[in-house]
Order: sequence, then C-alpha cells, then structure tokens
Amino acid sequence: MTEVSFTKEEFDAMKSEVEESYQKIGEVPCPYLNSTVSFNAMGLDHIKMKRWNHARNSNDQFIRLKLLHLAPEILKKSHTLQGLDQGNRMERVKVNSRWESRMVLVSYHEFIGVLSGCRLRIVVKKVGDSPYYFWSIIPYWKQGTYRKKMFEGNPEDD
Repeated sequence: MTEVSFTKEEFDAMKSEVEESYQKIGEVPCPYLNSTVSFNAMGLDHIKMKRWNHARNSNDQFIRLKLLHLAPEILKKSHTLQGLDQGNRMERVKVNSRWESRMVLVSYHEFIGVLSGCRLRIVVKKVGDSPYYFWSIIPYWKQGTYRKKMFEGNPEDD
C-alpha cells in the first residue's frame, strides 16, 4: 500500500468535505444492473470501518475517501460485471421496526474502472430483496500479473 503523508487537520478537513459531497450523491444508474445504486450511510461507514467497531487505519481511509468521487462515474459507465460473490450470510436487517440478525442472500457485484489515472474496484452490495447500494471502493495498490479475485477475498471487509 502506498503511504500518504497528511496531518490530522488535513485528514479531518478532507473527511468532512467528502462526507458532505457523499450525502449529495443519492442514487446513480448502473447500466449493467439495470437499476440504480444507492449511496447510503452503510457504504460511507464501510469506507471508514473495516467491520463494526474496527476502524480502518487513517492512511487507508484517506486514500479511499480521496478517490470516492470517482465511484459514481464508474458505476454510470459500467456495462460489464467483473466479479460476483453470492451466498447466504448473517446480516442485520430491520424487522418490525427493530434490528435482528437473519440469514439472508447477500450478493457483491464488482466493477472495475480506470478514471483520472486511477484503477479502482467498486463493490455494490445487495441484501435480500433490498435495493443495490454502494459498498466499497478499492484502489489497486500494486500493479502486476497477480490480481486477487473477488471470490478469493472477503468483500465484507475489503
């Protein structure tokens, strides 16, 4: 992973700016899915947190947040799916106005794009019958012949 140098003040200012612009995205159309993809709080939380109560390191957050503005553009232009991971998983779902853990079908759709000289993986998540939503943006840290396939990784944590 590439190390980026920044102060806490620079990080906090950039984070606030990105969070504000993220909230304005709303939904974007995705031609491959023939549906819209929602940019909701779950995706932004995942950029900042690896999983519940486990924050990503600030360098990882900084890079992902800096590149986040490219995610809607990649999804708008995506006509090809690069990876799909599906399976039944325990997820927190709202049932009768309260949150419960339930076994539901979860799918992760991976799209790859190159914009502004950056090669990025965008992951869209779908839980059960809910709409598609943005889940993650993953920069290609290294260029080379080996590429981690989605089904070999953990899209819940990436």
